[in-house]
Amino acid sequence: MFTGLIEEVGSVLRVEKRAQGAHLYIGAQKVTQGTRLGDSIAVDGACLTVVHAAASQFAVDCMAETLATTTLGELRPGAAVNLERAMALGDRLGGHLVLGHVDGVGEVVSVREQGIARHLRVAFPVELGAYLAPKGSVAIHGISLTVIEVEGSEFGVGVIPHTLKETTLRDVRVGRRVNLEADVLARYVRQALLGGGRHRSAHPGGMSFEALREAGLLD
Repeated sequence: MFTGLIEEVGSVLRVEKRAQGAHLYIGAQKVTQGTRLGDSIAVDGACLTVVHAAASQFAVDCMAETLATTTLGELRPGAAVNLERAMALGDRLGGHLVLGHVDGVGEVVSVREQGIARHLRVAFPVELGAYLAPKGSVAIHGISLTVIEVEGSEFGVGVIPHTLKETTLRDVRVGRRVNLEADVLARYVRQALLGGGRHRSAHPGGMSFEALREAGLLD
């Protein structure tokens, strides 16, 4: 479990391609402190298991599935990556609950300055649409952000100067592919409303799509 608050921007040192995946070596200073074999670190929002740890670098294995469904398969030596260690029980939750399970890859379609912040519009896979809502949370490359608006197959977020300085979003450009993770609470609420995915009949507690529409909570 993560918070979406990036601790450090690391650098990919080496990528060893293998038949069924890849072995990544990542240079870092902060997230290696106290890290042991088997610990979890989110790399650009993808939860990975540490298989080697040293003072200034760590290594992780990536399965073929991870490489195919995230942007990690595009990483090359020298690439900057967002890093966050798994949260400890009792830590402050400054962002939102992030699992490190990437739901899909989006693409930045516009970048513009808006007041003190930078406004990004991101095109998202259609299957994520049910989990995105204004004022809701989303993780972009592991960064906890608040959705400003959702229009069609795109959503917008605002990124404050501190976040730009401390993450890879400082160098974001139009066309950049980014890992997206929907808010886990939205995912479970939708699953409950769908009756475990089997049908749209009433929930045992009386909840249904029809009841929500009557209450004005759904269009």
